[in-house]
Amino acid sequence: MNFKLRQARIKKGYTTKYMAEQLGISKPFYSQLENDRRTLSYKMAIKIADVLKTKPDKLFYDDFKERMK
Repeated sequence: MNFKLRQARIKKGYTTKYMAEQLGISKPFYSQLENDRRTLSYKMAIKIADVLKTKPDKLFYDDFKERMK
């Protein structure tokens, strides 16, 4: 599970439904991204970071680094 993504969403008070609407994707698709059941594209990472008003590396860098080992 992408804890940073989930924590950032909850900290902002956003629901998975809200995130999905902002990103133009379905709620199940967003949930799958948050639960690492879908591969996150670079473009989607940028969009998610924009909605959460943060930088993509703050949300995803540790995940990426861990997967590259």
